[in-house]
Amino acid sequence: MAQQLVINILALIVTLGILVTIHEFGHFWVARRCGVKVLRFSIGFGKAVKTWTGKDGTEYVIAPIPLGGYVKMLGQEDGTITDENSIPDSQKHMSFSSKPLWQRMAIVAAGPFANFLLAIAVFWLINVMYGLNGTAPVLANVVNDSPAYSAGLRAGDEVVAVDGVQTNIWQQVTMQLLNRLGETGELNISAIPAGETSPRDYIILLQNWQSDSSEPNPLGSLGFVQYEIPPIIEGLVPGGAAESAGMLPGDRIVAVDGEPVTGWVQWVQLVRGSPELTMNVVVQRESAAVPLTVVPQSSVAEDGSTIGVIGAYVQEFDLYASLPEGMLREVNYNVFTAVGPALQETWDKSVFVLDSIKKMVVGLISVKNINGPITIAQVAGETASYGLEVYLGFLAILSISLGVLNLLPIPVLDGGHLLYYFIEAIIRRPVPERIQAMGLQLGLLLISGIMVLAVYNDVSRLL
Repeated sequence: MAQQLVINILALIVTLGILVTIHEFGHFWVARRCGVKVLRFSIGFGKAVKTWTGKDGTEYVIAPIPLGGYVKMLGQEDGTITDENSIPDSQKHMSFSSKPLWQRMAIVAAGPFANFLLAIAVFWLINVMYGLNGTAPVLANVVNDSPAYSAGLRAGDEVVAVDGVQTNIWQQVTMQLLNRLGETGELNISAIPAGETSPRDYIILLQNWQSDSSEPNPLGSLGFVQYEIPPIIEGLVPGGAAESAGMLPGDRIVAVDGEPVTGWVQWVQLVRGSPELTMNVVVQRESAAVPLTVVPQSSVAEDGSTIGVIGAYVQEFDLYASLPEGMLREVNYNVFTAVGPALQETWDKSVFVLDSIKKMVVGLISVKNINGPITIAQVAGETASYGLEVYLGFLAILSISLGVLNLLPIPVLDGGHLLYYFIEAIIRRPVPERIQAMGLQLGLLLISGIMVLAVYNDVSRLL
């Protein structure tokens, strides 16, 4: 536990350190190209851990709290433009406030733009090093009475498009489904039925789809089963219903109440749907079929519903080794062909983040999806343990999120400053300082509220 905590904290520091450094370097680099004197380049907040002054006269600072940073420029103190009269005549030409409007806009936009460039570079690197890998979106099973089952989808069907967008691997199916979170309407699934060669269209009706979920599960909520995990018990929880019923590690679930069980997901669904109900279970134990009677204990799920639990966990198995021939799909790229997919991936993820923010604002999806530093630390630690490819993908998505969020027209964010500059371009004069000050207070209040909500969501997930 302590070791995982240390890993999570280190992963958070490294991840946010990379994102903040790239973001602030974008501001810094463009400001220097525009001839603006940079007074301070700080990574992190709080009392400085290390400071030094470069040959360019800029004070470089590393601070202990890795939740942000800033670039302090001559003529732009504390995020507002200072009075030109307070700047020595010999340095006025190097002040931020003295620069043409287009240069000020370029300097402000450079931070988010740098985050998008980082995402493109990371996706490009992933494409070159690993290519596009995944499993064919063939349904191993479809949960009975689920939306997908009611639409006519069955085990063995291959999903080839979602809402008209081609899907070659399961990750693409998931991404397209995530775009529909919180919506009401028709979801169009194109799939090739098992044993056939031509696709058919299946319509699934959505109604505020997973709008209240803090951990959306688009595949599971539709009844899609990606692959069959063998229903073999690895171990038992002492005192649980499975142990009381006489189940043993190594037992394979064969049937429940006369219904064949083909996978662990099906078995879990049956257990969850039978709290305090008697289940007549047949298990295969070595070469013998052993009948057992199991009564799942009642438990309360995250959504408040009552479900059944028995206290048994599944045996691990090698998914890729168990896949039939042709199910694993790979696309390899070179340094040139990897560019296009990286650009497309960055664009798609940016649109998704922006669309998700809009849905949260209008109430289509839950604000419980807003994550704070604790969740970021956990995910960063987990992805780092999964390997470089997974961690890099997480870093790219986080960089895109940071870029999109900073472009929102909220004062104190880069997007808020850009909004003022657009207004200045229209009215031909700067926005009055009184208006800017009011906007700053409103922006700070809004951002503070979002941060409090994010931390509250983090703590709620831990409890």
